[in-house]
Amino acid sequence: MTLAPILSVLLFNLGASTPETTDLVIYGGSPAGIMAAVEGKKLGKSVVLIVPERQLGGMTASGLGRTDVGDKRAVGGLAREFYRRIARHYKKSDSWWCETPAEYRKRARRLVDSDVQWSFEPHVALATFRAMLAEQDVPVVSGQRLDLKNGVRKEGARITEIVMESGRRFAGKMFIDATYEGDLVAKAGVSYTVGREPNSRYRETLNGVQTGKATMHQFLRPVDPYLVPGDATSGLLPRVVSGPPGEDGSGDRRVQAYNFRLCTTDVPENRLPWPKPINYDPQQYELLLRCLEAGDHRVPSAQGYMPNRKTDINNFGAFSTDNIGKNYDYPDGDYVTREKIYQEHVEYTKGLMWTLANHTRVPAEVRKKVQAWGRAKDEFVENDNWPPSLYIREARRMAGADVVTEHHCRRKTIARDPVGMGAYAMDSHNVQRYVDAEGHVRNEGNFWIGVRPYLISYRVIVPKRSECTNLLVPVCVSASHVAYGSIRMEPVFMILGQSAAAAAALAIDDACDVQAVAYPKLRKRLLSEGQILNAPKSN
Repeated sequence: MTLAPILSVLLFNLGASTPETTDLVIYGGSPAGIMAAVEGKKLGKSVVLIVPERQLGGMTASGLGRTDVGDKRAVGGLAREFYRRIARHYKKSDSWWCETPAEYRKRARRLVDSDVQWSFEPHVALATFRAMLAEQDVPVVSGQRLDLKNGVRKEGARITEIVMESGRRFAGKMFIDATYEGDLVAKAGVSYTVGREPNSRYRETLNGVQTGKATMHQFLRPVDPYLVPGDATSGLLPRVVSGPPGEDGSGDRRVQAYNFRLCTTDVPENRLPWPKPINYDPQQYELLLRCLEAGDHRVPSAQGYMPNRKTDINNFGAFSTDNIGKNYDYPDGDYVTREKIYQEHVEYTKGLMWTLANHTRVPAEVRKKVQAWGRAKDEFVENDNWPPSLYIREARRMAGADVVTEHHCRRKTIARDPVGMGAYAMDSHNVQRYVDAEGHVRNEGNFWIGVRPYLISYRVIVPKRSECTNLLVPVCVSASHVAYGSIRMEPVFMILGQSAAAAAALAIDDACDVQAVAYPKLRKRLLSEGQILNAPKSN
Protein backbone atom coordinates (compact mmCIF):
# COMPACT_ATOMS: atom_id res chain seq x y z
CA MET A 1 0.00 0.00 0.00
CA THR A 2 1.38 3.43 -0.96
CA LEU A 3 1.35 6.49 1.27
CA ALA A 4 -0.54 8.60 -1.30
CA PRO A 5 -4.11 7.67 -0.22
CA ILE A 6 -3.21 8.08 3.47
CA LEU A 7 -1.64 11.48 2.85
CA SER A 8 -4.69 12.52 0.82
CA VAL A 9 -7.04 11.64 3.70
CA LEU A 10 -4.81 13.43 6.20
CA LEU A 11 -4.68 16.56 4.07
CA PHE A 12 -8.45 16.48 3.60
CA ASN A 13 -9.02 16.20 7.34
CA LEU A 14 -6.52 18.96 8.02
CA GLY A 15 -8.32 21.22 5.57
CA ALA A 16 -11.69 20.39 7.09
CA SER A 17 -10.44 21.28 10.54
CA THR A 18 -9.08 24.66 9.48
CA PRO A 19 -11.43 27.45 10.60
CA GLU A 20 -12.91 29.83 8.06
CA THR A 21 -11.82 33.24 9.29
CA THR A 22 -13.50 36.62 8.88
CA ASP A 23 -13.56 39.87 10.82
CA LEU A 24 -17.19 39.39 11.80
CA VAL A 25 -19.04 36.11 12.29
CA ILE A 26 -22.83 36.48 12.38
CA TYR A 27 -24.85 33.51 13.58
CA GLY A 28 -28.53 33.72 12.69
CA GLY A 29 -30.40 34.52 9.48
CA SER A 30 -32.99 36.75 11.15
CA PRO A 31 -33.55 40.32 9.91
CA ALA A 32 -31.08 41.40 12.60
CA GLY A 33 -28.44 39.08 11.19
CA ILE A 34 -29.07 40.25 7.64
CA MET A 35 -28.75 43.93 8.52
CA ALA A 36 -25.65 43.22 10.60
CA ALA A 37 -24.06 41.47 7.64
CA VAL A 38 -24.93 44.28 5.23
CA GLU A 39 -23.61 46.90 7.64
CA GLY A 40 -20.41 44.99 8.31
CA LYS A 41 -19.60 44.75 4.61
CA LYS A 42 -20.48 48.40 4.04
CA LEU A 43 -17.93 49.29 6.70
CA GLY A 44 -15.21 47.33 4.93
CA LYS A 45 -15.11 44.25 7.15
CA SER A 46 -15.01 40.65 6.01
CA VAL A 47 -18.23 38.96 7.08
CA VAL A 48 -19.92 35.59 7.07
CA LEU A 49 -23.64 35.12 7.72
CA ILE A 50 -24.48 31.65 9.04
CA VAL A 51 -28.14 30.66 8.63
CA PRO A 52 -29.06 27.71 10.89
CA GLU A 53 -32.80 28.20 10.36
CA ARG A 54 -35.01 26.55 7.76
CA GLN A 55 -35.04 29.78 5.75
CA LEU A 56 -33.32 33.16 5.63
CA GLY A 57 -35.27 36.20 6.78
CA GLY A 58 -36.84 35.15 10.06
CA MET A 59 -40.46 36.06 10.66
CA THR A 60 -40.38 38.96 8.20
CA ALA A 61 -40.06 36.42 5.38
CA SER A 62 -42.21 33.80 7.10
CA GLY A 63 -45.66 35.32 7.18
CA LEU A 64 -45.35 38.35 9.47
CA GLY A 65 -46.14 40.64 6.55
CA ARG A 66 -48.17 43.21 8.43
CA THR A 67 -45.37 44.88 10.34
CA ASP A 68 -45.82 45.66 14.03
CA VAL A 69 -44.14 49.05 14.02
CA GLY A 70 -45.77 51.51 16.43
CA ASP A 71 -44.54 55.04 15.72
CA LYS A 72 -43.02 54.74 12.24
CA ARG A 73 -40.79 57.75 12.78
CA ALA A 74 -38.63 55.68 15.13
CA VAL A 75 -37.46 53.41 12.28
CA GLY A 76 -34.31 54.54 10.46
CA GLY A 77 -31.13 53.25 8.86
CA LEU A 78 -31.08 49.97 6.96
CA ALA A 79 -34.42 48.98 8.49
CA ARG A 80 -36.12 51.92 6.84
CA GLU A 81 -34.25 51.17 3.63
CA PHE A 82 -35.76 47.68 3.66
CA TYR A 83 -39.29 49.10 3.87
CA ARG A 84 -38.47 51.67 1.20
CA ARG A 85 -37.46 48.85 -1.11
CA ILE A 86 -40.75 47.13 -0.36
CA ALA A 87 -42.56 50.32 -1.40
CA ARG A 88 -40.53 50.57 -4.61
CA HIS A 89 -41.41 46.98 -5.47
CA TYR A 90 -45.13 47.66 -5.14
CA LYS A 91 -44.91 50.80 -7.23
CA LYS A 92 -44.23 48.53 -10.23
CA SER A 93 -47.36 47.65 -12.17
CA ASP A 94 -46.28 44.03 -12.64
CA SER A 95 -46.22 43.54 -8.86
CA TRP A 96 -50.03 43.48 -8.84
CA TRP A 97 -51.97 40.63 -10.39
CA CYS A 98 -55.29 40.29 -8.57
CA GLU A 99 -56.02 43.75 -7.21
CA THR A 100 -54.94 47.31 -7.89
CA PRO A 101 -52.76 49.43 -5.58
CA ALA A 102 -55.78 51.67 -4.97
CA GLU A 103 -57.90 48.69 -3.91
CA TYR A 104 -55.18 47.57 -1.56
CA ARG A 105 -54.71 51.00 0.01
CA LYS A 106 -58.42 51.12 0.72
CA ARG A 107 -58.03 47.94 2.82
CA ALA A 108 -54.72 48.87 4.45
CA ARG A 109 -54.44 52.67 4.55
CA ARG A 110 -52.13 52.91 7.56
CA LEU A 111 -49.64 50.42 6.11
CA VAL A 112 -48.60 52.55 3.14
CA ASP A 113 -46.73 55.86 3.40
CA SER A 114 -45.41 58.06 0.61
CA ASP A 115 -42.04 56.28 0.31
CA VAL A 116 -42.35 53.37 2.75
CA GLN A 117 -44.63 50.33 2.86
CA TRP A 118 -45.08 48.30 6.02
CA SER A 119 -46.93 45.30 4.59
CA PHE A 120 -45.79 42.85 1.95
CA GLU A 121 -45.97 39.29 0.68
CA PRO A 122 -43.49 36.85 2.25
CA HIS A 123 -41.73 36.05 -1.03
CA VAL A 124 -41.18 39.77 -1.65
CA ALA A 125 -39.55 40.18 1.76
CA LEU A 126 -37.27 37.22 1.09
CA ALA A 127 -36.26 38.54 -2.34
CA THR A 128 -35.57 41.98 -0.84
CA PHE A 129 -33.30 40.52 1.85
CA ARG A 130 -31.44 38.44 -0.72
CA ALA A 131 -30.92 41.49 -2.92
CA MET A 132 -29.50 43.55 -0.06
CA LEU A 133 -27.05 40.76 0.81
CA ALA A 134 -26.06 40.22 -2.82
CA GLU A 135 -25.36 43.91 -3.38
CA GLN A 136 -22.76 43.78 -0.60
CA ASP A 137 -21.49 40.38 -1.73
CA VAL A 138 -22.14 38.87 1.71
CA PRO A 139 -21.17 35.18 1.96
CA VAL A 140 -24.18 33.24 3.24
CA VAL A 141 -23.70 29.77 4.73
CA SER A 142 -26.97 27.85 5.06
CA GLY A 143 -27.82 24.63 6.83
CA GLN A 144 -25.15 24.87 9.53
CA ARG A 145 -26.16 24.66 13.19
CA LEU A 146 -24.05 25.35 16.23
CA ASP A 147 -22.78 22.30 18.10
CA LEU A 148 -24.73 22.71 21.33
CA LYS A 149 -22.24 20.67 23.35
CA ASN A 150 -18.85 21.94 22.22
CA GLY A 151 -19.69 24.70 19.79
CA VAL A 152 -17.99 27.74 21.32
CA ARG A 153 -14.25 28.05 21.89
CA LYS A 154 -12.90 30.88 24.00
CA GLU A 155 -9.63 32.26 25.25
CA GLY A 156 -10.43 33.99 28.49
CA ALA A 157 -13.49 36.13 27.86
CA ARG A 158 -13.06 36.19 24.06
CA ILE A 159 -14.69 33.83 21.60
CA THR A 160 -12.07 32.55 19.15
CA GLU A 161 -14.28 30.35 16.99
CA ILE A 162 -17.58 28.56 16.81
CA VAL A 163 -18.07 24.97 15.66
CA MET A 164 -21.04 23.59 13.76
CA GLU A 165 -22.59 20.13 14.14
CA SER A 166 -20.91 19.23 10.86
CA GLY A 167 -17.49 20.09 12.28
CA ARG A 168 -17.22 23.23 10.17
CA ARG A 169 -15.50 26.02 12.11
CA PHE A 170 -15.76 29.80 11.90
CA ALA A 171 -13.21 32.10 13.53
CA GLY A 172 -13.47 35.86 13.83
CA LYS A 173 -12.53 38.97 15.71
CA MET A 174 -16.15 39.75 16.60
CA PHE A 175 -19.29 37.62 16.84
CA ILE A 176 -22.98 38.49 16.67
CA ASP A 177 -25.76 36.21 17.93
CA ALA A 178 -28.72 37.12 15.73
CA THR A 179 -30.86 34.08 16.52
CA TYR A 180 -34.27 34.22 18.17
CA GLU A 181 -33.13 31.54 20.63
CA GLY A 182 -29.80 32.97 21.85
CA ASP A 183 -27.83 29.75 21.42
CA LEU A 184 -24.50 31.50 20.96
CA VAL A 185 -25.20 33.58 24.06
CA ALA A 186 -25.86 30.49 26.16
CA LYS A 187 -23.01 28.36 24.85
CA ALA A 188 -20.53 31.22 25.25
CA GLY A 189 -21.20 31.22 28.98
CA VAL A 190 -23.12 34.49 28.97
CA SER A 191 -25.82 34.88 31.63
CA TYR A 192 -29.42 34.86 30.46
CA THR A 193 -32.97 34.59 31.69
CA VAL A 194 -36.01 32.59 30.55
CA GLY A 195 -39.59 33.37 31.56
CA ARG A 196 -41.02 36.15 33.68
CA GLU A 197 -39.36 38.04 36.49
CA PRO A 198 -41.39 38.95 39.57
CA ASN A 199 -42.61 42.52 39.53
CA SER A 200 -40.48 43.20 42.59
CA ARG A 201 -37.18 42.60 40.78
CA TYR A 202 -37.28 45.79 38.70
CA ARG A 203 -40.20 47.53 40.45
CA GLU A 204 -42.45 46.86 37.44
CA THR A 205 -46.21 46.49 37.25
CA LEU A 206 -46.72 44.13 34.29
CA ASN A 207 -44.24 41.32 34.99
CA GLY A 208 -44.87 37.89 36.42
CA VAL A 209 -48.28 36.23 36.56
CA GLN A 210 -51.06 38.46 35.21
CA THR A 211 -54.53 37.08 35.90
CA GLY A 212 -56.06 40.47 36.65
CA LYS A 213 -54.77 42.29 33.57
CA ALA A 214 -55.34 39.42 31.11
CA THR A 215 -58.52 40.78 29.53
CA MET A 216 -57.55 40.58 25.84
CA HIS A 217 -57.82 37.24 24.00
CA GLN A 218 -59.92 36.01 26.88
CA PHE A 219 -62.98 33.78 27.30
CA LEU A 220 -65.95 36.13 27.15
CA ARG A 221 -68.44 33.65 28.58
CA PRO A 222 -68.13 30.80 31.11
CA VAL A 223 -66.61 27.68 29.55
CA ASP A 224 -66.36 24.36 31.39
CA PRO A 225 -62.80 22.90 31.40
CA TYR A 226 -63.61 19.31 32.42
CA LEU A 227 -63.76 16.20 30.25
CA VAL A 228 -67.28 15.61 31.56
CA PRO A 229 -68.87 19.04 31.95
CA GLY A 230 -69.44 19.88 35.58
CA ASP A 231 -67.46 16.90 36.87
CA ALA A 232 -64.08 17.98 38.22
CA THR A 233 -63.18 14.35 38.95
CA SER A 234 -63.30 13.49 35.24
CA GLY A 235 -60.08 15.38 34.54
CA LEU A 236 -59.21 18.44 32.51
CA LEU A 237 -59.56 18.91 28.80
CA PRO A 238 -56.32 19.17 26.79
CA ARG A 239 -54.52 22.51 26.87
CA VAL A 240 -55.62 23.40 30.41
CA VAL A 241 -53.07 23.22 33.25
CA SER A 242 -53.91 21.80 36.63
CA GLY A 243 -53.28 23.77 39.77
CA PRO A 244 -53.42 27.51 40.48
CA PRO A 245 -51.84 29.97 38.02
CA GLY A 246 -49.66 31.59 40.66
CA GLU A 247 -49.90 34.82 42.62
CA ASP A 248 -50.23 37.97 40.50
CA GLY A 249 -46.83 39.59 40.03
CA SER A 250 -44.87 36.47 40.95
CA GLY A 251 -42.19 35.21 38.58
CA ASP A 252 -41.97 31.89 36.72
CA ARG A 253 -40.17 30.27 33.80
CA ARG A 254 -43.24 30.10 31.58
CA VAL A 255 -42.96 31.61 28.10
CA GLN A 256 -45.56 33.54 26.13
CA ALA A 257 -47.26 31.53 23.39
CA TYR A 258 -45.79 30.90 19.94
CA ASN A 259 -47.75 30.54 16.71
CA PHE A 260 -47.44 30.49 12.93
CA ARG A 261 -48.24 33.65 10.97
CA LEU A 262 -50.24 32.03 8.19
CA CYS A 263 -50.34 33.64 4.76
CA THR A 264 -53.86 33.23 3.39
CA THR A 265 -55.82 34.39 0.38
CA ASP A 266 -59.43 34.47 -0.81
CA VAL A 267 -58.52 34.38 -4.51
CA PRO A 268 -59.92 31.01 -5.69
CA GLU A 269 -57.18 30.23 -8.21
CA ASN A 270 -54.47 30.89 -5.59
CA ARG A 271 -56.24 29.33 -2.58
CA LEU A 272 -55.51 25.92 -1.04
CA PRO A 273 -58.01 24.31 1.36
CA TRP A 274 -57.18 23.63 4.99
CA PRO A 275 -55.93 20.02 5.21
CA LYS A 276 -57.14 17.65 7.91
CA PRO A 277 -54.09 16.37 9.81
CA ILE A 278 -53.52 12.61 9.60
CA ASN A 279 -53.47 12.33 13.39
CA TYR A 280 -56.36 14.74 13.94
CA ASP A 281 -57.69 14.58 17.50
CA PRO A 282 -60.98 16.46 17.96
CA GLN A 283 -60.51 16.47 21.73
CA GLN A 284 -57.66 18.99 21.28
CA TYR A 285 -60.26 21.52 20.07
CA GLU A 286 -63.08 20.77 22.51
CA LEU A 287 -62.41 24.04 24.36
CA LEU A 288 -62.76 25.94 21.09
CA LEU A 289 -66.06 24.25 20.31
CA ARG A 290 -67.41 24.92 23.81
CA CYS A 291 -66.32 28.54 23.52
CA LEU A 292 -68.25 28.91 20.26
CA GLU A 293 -71.26 27.08 21.67
CA ALA A 294 -71.23 29.44 24.66
CA GLY A 295 -72.04 32.24 22.22
CA ASP A 296 -68.63 33.72 21.34
CA HIS A 297 -68.96 33.65 17.56
CA ARG A 298 -65.93 35.78 16.79
CA VAL A 299 -63.76 34.21 14.08
CA PRO A 300 -60.67 33.34 16.16
CA SER A 301 -58.03 34.69 13.83
CA ALA A 302 -56.91 38.25 13.07
CA GLN A 303 -56.35 39.20 9.46
CA GLY A 304 -53.61 41.72 8.67
CA TYR A 305 -53.88 42.82 5.09
CA MET A 306 -51.07 42.25 2.59
CA PRO A 307 -50.95 43.00 -1.14
CA ASN A 308 -52.58 40.80 -3.79
CA ARG A 309 -55.49 39.80 -1.55
CA LYS A 310 -53.39 38.05 1.04
CA THR A 311 -53.50 38.29 4.81
CA ASP A 312 -51.12 37.77 7.69
CA ILE A 313 -53.12 35.65 10.14
CA ASN A 314 -52.45 36.19 13.84
CA ASN A 315 -53.99 35.06 17.11
CA PHE A 316 -57.36 36.50 18.10
CA GLY A 317 -59.71 35.48 20.88
CA ALA A 318 -59.65 32.92 23.67
CA PHE A 319 -58.71 29.86 21.60
CA SER A 320 -56.84 30.67 18.42
CA THR A 321 -53.50 30.20 16.67
CA ASP A 322 -51.48 30.80 19.85
CA ASN A 323 -50.55 27.34 21.14
CA ILE A 324 -50.66 28.31 24.80
CA GLY A 325 -48.47 26.38 27.21
CA LYS A 326 -46.78 24.11 24.65
CA ASN A 327 -43.45 25.94 24.36
CA TYR A 328 -41.96 26.03 27.85
CA ASP A 329 -39.14 23.63 26.95
CA TYR A 330 -38.21 25.42 23.72
CA PRO A 331 -35.71 28.12 24.85
CA ASP A 332 -33.26 25.74 26.53
CA GLY A 333 -34.20 22.72 24.43
CA ASP A 334 -31.83 20.85 22.14
CA TYR A 335 -32.59 20.56 18.44
CA VAL A 336 -34.61 17.36 18.88
CA THR A 337 -36.77 18.96 21.57
CA ARG A 338 -37.32 22.07 19.48
CA GLU A 339 -38.23 20.06 16.40
CA LYS A 340 -40.87 18.15 18.39
CA ILE A 341 -42.32 21.45 19.60
CA TYR A 342 -42.24 22.86 16.06
CA GLN A 343 -44.10 19.85 14.66
CA GLU A 344 -46.63 19.92 17.50
CA HIS A 345 -47.37 23.54 16.60
CA VAL A 346 -47.78 22.57 12.94
CA GLU A 347 -50.26 19.80 13.80
CA TYR A 348 -52.12 22.01 16.27
CA THR A 349 -52.53 24.85 13.79
CA LYS A 350 -53.55 22.64 10.88
CA GLY A 351 -56.12 20.93 13.11
CA LEU A 352 -57.39 24.29 14.35
CA MET A 353 -57.96 25.67 10.86
CA TRP A 354 -59.56 22.45 9.63
CA THR A 355 -61.88 22.44 12.65
CA LEU A 356 -62.95 26.04 12.07
CA ALA A 357 -63.60 25.38 8.39
CA ASN A 358 -65.34 22.01 8.65
CA HIS A 359 -66.54 20.90 12.08
CA THR A 360 -70.34 20.75 12.32
CA ARG A 361 -70.29 22.20 15.85
CA VAL A 362 -68.69 25.39 14.51
CA PRO A 363 -71.44 27.93 13.70
CA ALA A 364 -72.21 28.07 10.00
CA GLU A 365 -71.32 31.75 9.69
CA VAL A 366 -67.87 31.10 11.21
CA ARG A 367 -67.26 28.11 8.94
CA LYS A 368 -68.23 30.13 5.90
CA LYS A 369 -65.79 32.92 6.75
CA VAL A 370 -62.92 30.52 7.38
CA GLN A 371 -63.64 28.51 4.23
CA ALA A 372 -63.37 31.70 2.16
CA TRP A 373 -59.65 31.87 2.97
CA GLY A 374 -56.93 29.29 2.51
CA ARG A 375 -53.17 28.94 2.22
CA ALA A 376 -51.67 31.00 -0.59
CA LYS A 377 -50.51 28.63 -3.32
CA ASP A 378 -47.67 30.95 -4.38
CA GLU A 379 -46.09 31.34 -0.92
CA PHE A 380 -43.68 29.01 0.90
CA VAL A 381 -43.69 26.74 -2.14
CA GLU A 382 -40.69 24.76 -0.85
CA ASN A 383 -42.44 24.02 2.46
CA ASP A 384 -45.84 22.75 1.31
CA ASN A 385 -47.17 26.34 1.43
CA TRP A 386 -46.61 26.44 5.18
CA PRO A 387 -44.56 29.16 6.96
CA PRO A 388 -41.06 27.75 7.57
CA SER A 389 -40.50 29.71 10.79
CA LEU A 390 -42.37 29.30 14.05
CA TYR A 391 -42.96 32.66 15.69
CA ILE A 392 -40.56 32.52 18.64
CA ARG A 393 -41.93 35.55 20.41
CA GLU A 394 -39.54 35.18 23.32
CA ALA A 395 -36.90 32.64 24.30
CA ARG A 396 -33.68 33.46 26.14
CA ARG A 397 -32.96 37.04 27.14
CA MET A 398 -29.37 37.97 27.88
CA ALA A 399 -28.55 39.33 31.33
CA GLY A 400 -26.20 41.98 30.04
CA ALA A 401 -24.35 45.07 31.13
CA ASP A 402 -27.71 46.86 31.56
CA VAL A 403 -31.38 45.83 31.41
CA VAL A 404 -34.29 47.46 29.59
CA THR A 405 -37.33 47.52 31.84
CA GLU A 406 -40.87 48.84 31.91
CA HIS A 407 -39.44 52.14 33.18
CA HIS A 408 -37.54 52.68 29.92
CA CYS A 409 -40.62 51.84 27.87
CA ARG A 410 -42.64 54.37 29.87
CA ARG A 411 -39.79 56.90 29.44
CA LYS A 412 -39.30 57.23 33.17
CA THR A 413 -35.71 56.04 32.68
CA ILE A 414 -33.80 57.38 29.66
CA ALA A 415 -30.87 55.55 28.06
CA ARG A 416 -27.71 57.67 27.85
CA ASP A 417 -26.13 55.74 24.98
CA PRO A 418 -28.92 54.83 22.53
CA VAL A 419 -28.33 52.67 19.46
CA GLY A 420 -31.96 52.53 18.36
CA MET A 421 -35.54 53.03 19.44
CA GLY A 422 -38.52 50.95 20.40
CA ALA A 423 -42.00 52.20 19.62
CA TYR A 424 -44.42 49.28 19.78
CA ALA A 425 -46.63 48.57 22.78
CA MET A 426 -45.49 46.45 25.70
CA ASP A 427 -47.13 43.28 24.44
CA SER A 428 -47.23 39.78 25.89
CA HIS A 429 -49.40 37.01 24.54
CA ASN A 430 -50.97 34.56 26.95
CA VAL A 431 -48.72 32.23 28.90
CA GLN A 432 -51.02 29.62 30.43
CA ARG A 433 -54.63 28.41 30.52
CA TYR A 434 -56.04 27.50 33.94
CA VAL A 435 -59.23 26.90 35.93
CA ASP A 436 -60.46 29.81 38.03
CA ALA A 437 -62.16 29.70 41.42
CA GLU A 438 -65.60 29.42 39.77
CA GLY A 439 -64.54 26.32 37.82
CA HIS A 440 -64.26 28.06 34.44
CA VAL A 441 -61.32 28.13 32.07
CA ARG A 442 -59.27 31.33 31.79
CA ASN A 443 -56.19 32.52 29.92
CA GLU A 444 -53.34 34.25 31.75
CA GLY A 445 -50.38 36.40 30.80
CA ASN A 446 -51.67 38.78 28.15
CA PHE A 447 -51.18 42.53 28.26
CA TRP A 448 -50.95 45.28 25.66
CA ILE A 449 -49.94 48.75 26.86
CA GLY A 450 -49.13 51.49 24.35
CA VAL A 451 -45.89 53.45 24.54
CA ARG A 452 -44.25 56.47 22.98
CA PRO A 453 -40.89 55.94 21.25
CA TYR A 454 -38.12 55.27 23.77
CA LEU A 455 -34.34 54.90 23.56
CA ILE A 456 -32.55 51.52 23.69
CA SER A 457 -29.11 51.53 25.30
CA TYR A 458 -25.97 50.10 23.71
CA ARG A 459 -25.28 48.30 26.98
CA VAL A 460 -28.27 45.98 26.53
CA ILE A 461 -26.81 44.40 23.39
CA VAL A 462 -23.43 43.58 24.98
CA PRO A 463 -22.71 41.00 27.71
CA LYS A 464 -21.06 41.66 31.02
CA ARG A 465 -17.35 42.25 30.41
CA SER A 466 -16.37 39.37 32.69
CA GLU A 467 -18.37 36.92 30.56
CA CYS A 468 -17.57 37.82 26.95
CA THR A 469 -15.79 40.77 25.32
CA ASN A 470 -16.36 40.21 21.59
CA LEU A 471 -20.03 39.26 21.34
CA LEU A 472 -23.01 41.47 20.45
CA VAL A 473 -26.65 40.41 20.81
CA PRO A 474 -29.30 42.39 18.84
CA VAL A 475 -32.22 39.93 19.24
CA CYS A 476 -32.03 38.22 22.65
CA VAL A 477 -31.24 41.56 24.23
CA SER A 478 -30.92 42.23 27.95
CA ALA A 479 -34.49 43.12 28.87
CA SER A 480 -37.19 42.21 31.33
CA HIS A 481 -40.12 40.17 30.06
CA VAL A 482 -42.21 43.36 30.00
CA ALA A 483 -39.76 45.44 27.99
CA TYR A 484 -38.95 42.59 25.63
CA GLY A 485 -42.63 42.51 24.74
CA SER A 486 -42.07 45.89 23.08
CA ILE A 487 -38.55 45.42 21.73
CA ARG A 488 -39.29 42.06 20.07
CA MET A 489 -40.54 43.59 16.81
CA GLU A 490 -38.83 42.90 13.50
CA PRO A 491 -37.97 46.55 12.64
CA VAL A 492 -36.27 46.92 16.04
CA PHE A 493 -34.25 43.76 15.44
CA MET A 494 -33.10 45.21 12.11
CA ILE A 495 -32.13 48.48 13.80
CA LEU A 496 -30.19 46.75 16.56
CA GLY A 497 -28.54 44.39 14.07
CA GLN A 498 -27.14 47.31 12.12
CA SER A 499 -25.99 49.05 15.29
CA ALA A 500 -24.34 45.86 16.58
CA ALA A 501 -22.30 45.52 13.38
CA ALA A 502 -21.29 49.20 13.48
CA ALA A 503 -20.08 48.72 17.06
CA ALA A 504 -18.23 45.54 16.10
CA ALA A 505 -16.44 47.39 13.30
CA LEU A 506 -15.37 50.12 15.71
CA ALA A 507 -14.14 47.56 18.22
CA ILE A 508 -12.03 45.96 15.48
CA ASP A 509 -10.66 49.31 14.33
CA ASP A 510 -9.80 50.42 17.86
CA ALA A 511 -8.65 46.96 19.00
CA CYS A 512 -10.92 47.11 22.05
CA ASP A 513 -13.59 45.07 23.78
CA VAL A 514 -17.20 45.69 22.75
CA GLN A 515 -17.81 47.13 26.20
CA ALA A 516 -15.12 49.76 25.56
CA VAL A 517 -16.39 51.06 22.22
CA ALA A 518 -16.34 54.85 22.28
CA TYR A 519 -20.00 55.79 22.24
CA PRO A 520 -19.49 59.26 20.66
CA LYS A 521 -17.84 57.56 17.67
CA LEU A 522 -20.59 54.97 17.46
CA ARG A 523 -23.32 57.59 17.69
CA LYS A 524 -21.72 59.68 14.95
CA ARG A 525 -21.49 56.68 12.66
CA LEU A 526 -25.08 55.58 13.27
CA LEU A 527 -26.50 59.05 12.74
CA SER A 528 -24.57 59.36 9.48
CA GLU A 529 -26.34 56.22 8.29
CA GLY A 530 -29.82 57.38 9.21
CA GLN A 531 -30.41 55.69 12.54
CA ILE A 532 -32.93 57.50 14.76
CA LEU A 533 -31.40 58.17 18.17
CA ASN A 534 -33.66 60.96 19.41
CA ALA A 535 -37.29 60.59 20.34
CA PRO A 536 -39.57 62.20 17.72
CA LYS A 537 -41.75 65.05 18.89
CA SER A 538 -45.27 64.15 19.92
CA ASN A 539 -47.96 64.48 17.26
